[in-house]
Amino acid sequence: MFLFKKLNSIRYSYIQSQLSTVVFLTLIILVGLTIVDLTVDPNWLNQANIIVFSFVHFLVGSMIAILIGFRSSGKMKTQFDDLSVMIMQLSRGNYQTRFRFEEEGEVSRIGVELNELAKKLGDQVHYLQRLADEKAAYAERAHKIATIEERQRLARDLHDSVSQQLFALAMMSKAVVRTVQMNPEKAQKQVEDLAETAMKAQTEMRALLLHLRPIHLSDQSLKDGIHNLIAELKTKSAINFELKIDQINQLPRFTEEHIFRIIQEALSNTLRHADAEHVKIILRHEPEHLFVHIADNGDGFDWEQADQKKTSYGLKTMRERSEEIGGHFNLRTKKGIGTYIDIRVPFPKQEVEE
Repeated sequence: MFLFKKLNSIRYSYIQSQLSTVVFLTLIILVGLTIVDLTVDPNWLNQANIIVFSFVHFLVGSMIAILIGFRSSGKMKTQFDDLSVMIMQLSRGNYQTRFRFEEEGEVSRIGVELNELAKKLGDQVHYLQRLADEKAAYAERAHKIATIEERQRLARDLHDSVSQQLFALAMMSKAVVRTVQMNPEKAQKQVEDLAETAMKAQTEMRALLLHLRPIHLSDQSLKDGIHNLIAELKTKSAINFELKIDQINQLPRFTEEHIFRIIQEALSNTLRHADAEHVKIILRHEPEHLFVHIADNGDGFDWEQADQKKTSYGLKTMRERSEEIGGHFNLRTKKGIGTYIDIRVPFPKQEVEE
C-alpha cells in the first residue's frame, strides 16, 4: 500500500511519463530497424543487432529518464509541499502564513489565491472577535440596565404598597392602644381593620417575591415548572387553582421560558390586584399552535384606564414577551367579572410540516 502511494506521487508520475517516452521511442526504433532489415537487408543489420540495439537504447534511455524525471519533479514537489503546509496551517487557524514563490506559473497563481484567502480569513476572525467583544459588552450593559430597572420597579412597588401598608399598620396599632380601654368596641373594629391591612401587605409581599423567582426553568419542562410554581403558591395563598396542561415537546427552550415568565407575571398581578378566589390555567396543544389561557374571578379593572394603574407595567411586559416569541396576546376584563388572558404561540415551522 505504501509503495502504491509512492508510485502515485508527483515525482514518480514524472518518472513514469519519462519512461513511457523511452518505451515508445524504443518500440519505434525496433519497428523501424525491422522494416529496414526486411526491405533493404544490409549486411550489418540482423535480428540480433536489432534486439541488442533496442535493449541498449531502452536501458540507457530508462536510466536517463529516471534521472531527468527525478530532478525535474523536485522543484514541483517542493512547491506542492509548501502549498500543503500552508493549507494545513490555515486549517489550524494560523492565518498569518503566506506562500512564497519566485517565478510565475500555475502553482504560483494558486499560491496567490491562497494568500488572499488567508488574509480574508484573518480579517474575518478579527471582525468576529470584535463583534463578540461588542456583543458581550452590550449583553453586560443590557443586564445591568435590566437589573437597575427591576430594582427600581421593586423599590417603587415596595414604597407604593407594602411600605404604605406597614406605615398604616403602625398608625392603626397606636390608635388601638389608645382606644382599647376607653372604647373596646371601637378598638375591636380597628383590630379587624388592622388584620385586613396586614393580610393585604402579606399578599402584596408574596406577589413581589414571586418576581424574584428564577426566570429560567433549569432542567424542568414547562409543565413541571408551572406545577411547581402553583404548588408553592398554594402553600402561601388561599386561591383555588385549576390546571389543564398538556405535555408540550415542540417548543424551543427560549419560548418555554417566556411562557413561564408570562404566567408568573399574570399570577403576580392576580395576587396583588384581583382579590380572586379561583384561577384557571390552560395550556392546550392545538394543530399549529400552543393555546395559553389564564383566567381569574377577581375584581377586574377598566381596560381603558389600564395605563394609569399599577397593572400596566405587568400587562406591557406580558404583551412584549408574547410578541417576542411570535405569539398573539389578547386580554379581556371588566370591573366585577375578572380577567381573561388568551395567548396563541405558533409551533416552529419544521414541526408543523412534519
